[in-house]
Amino acid sequence: MLKRISTIMLLGVLLTTGITMVPASAAKDFQFAEVTVDELQAGYAAKKYTAEQVVQDYLDRIDTYESNYNAFTAMNPDALALARDYDRRLAAGEKQGPLAGIPIVIKEAVDMAGFPSTMGWKPLDPSSGGIKLIPEKDAPVVARLKAAGAIIIGRTNIPAFSSDGTRASTSWAGDTYNAVDRSLVPGASSSGTATSVSGNFAVLGIAEETGGSIQNPAAAQALVGIKPTFGLVPNVGVVPLGGSTRDVVGAHGRTVHDAALMLDAIAGYTPEDPKTVASIGNMPVDGYTSKMNDFELKGKRIGLYGPGWRNQPLTKETQALYERAVKELEAQGATVVADPFAGSGFAAFVKAAGSVGIESVVYDMDQYLKRLGPSAAIHSVNELIAKTGQTPDVLARYPDALKNPSAFPDLTNFTKVRKEYLRIMNAVMDRNDLDALIFPQMFKETPKLANKTENIGATTVSEINIAGVPLVTVPAGYYASGSPFELAIIGKMWSEADILGMAYDYEQATHYRKTPTLVKAAS
Repeated sequence: MLKRISTIMLLGVLLTTGITMVPASAAKDFQFAEVTVDELQAGYAAKKYTAEQVVQDYLDRIDTYESNYNAFTAMNPDALALARDYDRRLAAGEKQGPLAGIPIVIKEAVDMAGFPSTMGWKPLDPSSGGIKLIPEKDAPVVARLKAAGAIIIGRTNIPAFSSDGTRASTSWAGDTYNAVDRSLVPGASSSGTATSVSGNFAVLGIAEETGGSIQNPAAAQALVGIKPTFGLVPNVGVVPLGGSTRDVVGAHGRTVHDAALMLDAIAGYTPEDPKTVASIGNMPVDGYTSKMNDFELKGKRIGLYGPGWRNQPLTKETQALYERAVKELEAQGATVVADPFAGSGFAAFVKAAGSVGIESVVYDMDQYLKRLGPSAAIHSVNELIAKTGQTPDVLARYPDALKNPSAFPDLTNFTKVRKEYLRIMNAVMDRNDLDALIFPQMFKETPKLANKTENIGATTVSEINIAGVPLVTVPAGYYASGSPFELAIIGKMWSEADILGMAYDYEQATHYRKTPTLVKAAS
């Protein structure tokens, strides 16, 4: 198996879009396709299979398909040992964590002790002669998932510095391919996580967003994605774009319930990340699955997409799919309010304010590098530039900040803009007595990967990222072409349990997600 893992890592670097393919069923030969957390753990309890058998099956599946999807940057050579340890503890009757025995993946941008942090950037890829940058400790979210008993299968591909919301083309490892359809962009920057979860390479995955990087790949690959309130989940130990302002760590899952279980495991205060002090008193006592039932939409008032939010019309087919979804929401008992932002000035303000919050990137990167520890090869932005001989584009945009990377940036404008975002959004929701906003996540189909200039047409980026409010994506059908269509459910800050409950109700009423049929490279 270790030999096969090494082969996977090498094949990920060698992929090209012109690879010859042969079809193979995503479900026929793999007994755990679309399995949920509860189903898997019930099987363990009933002794239908062991965690070692489960993990081996996932690794075999990855070995079959990874060369054609390039979801991973590294595999975890300890995965089988961790599975055997879980089996031992289960047999001994030891208490297990809430995600015990569940195979998961971690986005490359999130630190794992002992694994290179490449940031998706070739100068930091040791396999091609780059600097090996090894963090000494796990990011808090990784530590929490390990404590919950999850079995980490591997680390997943991202574009360089996570600075693309559509594709992973700038990664040293090359493109990741969409599990639903290889010809479509995978969504980014959590590309590899989405492909892994949608393609049944893992049950759950850690994603992260600054401007669409959780929701875009989730929507492109028929997944549930949770973009949490800023400050709910610690983001230290994660390669930053807006660590002080916008970056959030969240979940990708195939079901709403599973994704919520991952949020339960990673959310909450830690002294390692003082921003998370805001989460105290703002988390549901009974967890993020507490409002999941088949009548959660009944009596809810839902705001719909319109030019008051963004003056971007939907394509004809998107409009038809959205209208069907609205009828489904109404059938579940919801009352809809057309374009509640009309007359609020929101769309005009968003356009005038522009994209803010990334101006902290130099400082945030400096802090991130310091956290890697004394034994790491690089400890500061200045060292990063000196040792690689390059200034990454994401940093070069802020030449003044580069003069003193350790100086905290002036965020006066950002805080002013966020305050106005929240004022308008809260006022609109209060005036219309809205429980949530539900929009199509994209105003058009997912673009083709071959079209290198067309980006995903998200309707909520960067509005929710600047505002810091939560969003959940849920599958809502497919275009005639087979491209997924998804809804984005948006709530006020700290309303994750509420919008997850609504997402669950809609999911259970419709069951739109289909198991992707993967294809493997011809031998």
